[in-house]
Amino acid sequence: MTYDFDLFVIGAGSGGIATARRAAEYGAKVGIAEDDRLGGTCVNRGCVPKKLMVYASHFPEQFHDAAGYGWSAVQSQLDWPKMVKAVNDEVTRLNGIYQRMLDKSEVQVFRESARFVDSHTVQVGDRQVSAEKILIAVGGKPIKPNIPGLEHAITSDEMFHLPQQPKHLVVLGGGYIGVEFACILRGLGSEVTVVIRREKILNGFDEDLRDCIQEGMINHGIRILNNTNITSVEQQGDGTLKLNLDTQEGSIVADTVTLSATGRKPRLEGLGLEHTKVEVKKGAIAVDEYSQTAEPHIFAVGDCTDRVNLTPVAINEGRVFADTHFGGKSRQMSYENIPTAVFSSPEAATVGLTEAEAREEYGDRIKIFRSKFRPMYHTLGGRDERTLMKLVVDSQSDRVLGAHMVGESAAEIIQGVAIAVKMGATKADFDATVGIHPSSAEEFVTMR
Repeated sequence: MTYDFDLFVIGAGSGGIATARRAAEYGAKVGIAEDDRLGGTCVNRGCVPKKLMVYASHFPEQFHDAAGYGWSAVQSQLDWPKMVKAVNDEVTRLNGIYQRMLDKSEVQVFRESARFVDSHTVQVGDRQVSAEKILIAVGGKPIKPNIPGLEHAITSDEMFHLPQQPKHLVVLGGGYIGVEFACILRGLGSEVTVVIRREKILNGFDEDLRDCIQEGMINHGIRILNNTNITSVEQQGDGTLKLNLDTQEGSIVADTVTLSATGRKPRLEGLGLEHTKVEVKKGAIAVDEYSQTAEPHIFAVGDCTDRVNLTPVAINEGRVFADTHFGGKSRQMSYENIPTAVFSSPEAATVGLTEAEAREEYGDRIKIFRSKFRPMYHTLGGRDERTLMKLVVDSQSDRVLGAHMVGESAAEIIQGVAIAVKMGATKADFDATVGIHPSSAEEFVTMR
């Protein structure tokens, strides 16, 4: 049978674009459909604009630190609309780059939504197109818990378009998205309260890392209400929001902005999956180790599969798929030792097993190396900032199973450490490496 395309991709986010371009490089005829801005969550509503706001939030600390190094005091005011415009202008610039990249790869772009008519055919706008293979890469979207009145709250998607800076931001949720935005807004000068159901933020991360970040956030003036639930939200006459709590606190009042950061789910509505054999389990598209669905010629990558919801993972899944099916290089995506970062204040990054995971798997064989110190930078600036570094080691094989860090440049440092962990480096390998002095990173190769 003759098809319009060798591959048709539904969704032009990070995973979809990476797949389309890689397949086209191998000579495949590729089409891609997207009814929103190119680049998906990361470029438009996630990694990129969020990191730019992280940078913006650090300037007040830098102004303060400069005085300790002999610079005259800096008095500066944030122009919120100017910052928001600059951030969104950069997003628009990146959208254009993605369009040019797809054009250069000769990928045909359909700026409309796509839905399945049958397992080889999708409806795109007012036309139908067929493909030998179809890849679903539609990503995810934020969700709000079922709390009365929470319709008045925004999600992370809307944070980049607020016309005015919130005076008091209440963040519902202690995952990395909520933590990051709490730190950003606090750094920019807003009052911030975080409401979490558990004792600590960042469930699933290493316990030392969780403790260190939470302590740092509190020291930076963020109020954390733990073991607390919001029972309802009421919009008051002056536009403020009253959040009713299930604790003795009773309620708290924020201005017109409350961020709901309680997770995300795959964006599967309107895909027409009922016209295929694709299975959805626990709200996500079910795939095997090759990203293949129950339909042999339909595949899925990225957040819509709810495996590891990180942009670099979606990109790598897509490239693995393209290499396997169009490049003659059959391979599988490895989900072991994937590094990740939390761009909080203080920043954190991690790779490999947490201490709890390692002890569950290896028991008493686990040995922990830990160091907590005040970086040299702060000796003159005067702020009481602490850096935590931690290695989780299997004492029997001496292999480093996990590396965790809280502190400035944690993401940059752990990216390099992740290579060593991925290669199976031992603690002896770390010890034999000469440190760069003076630097915080050298602590990873001097810990005893």
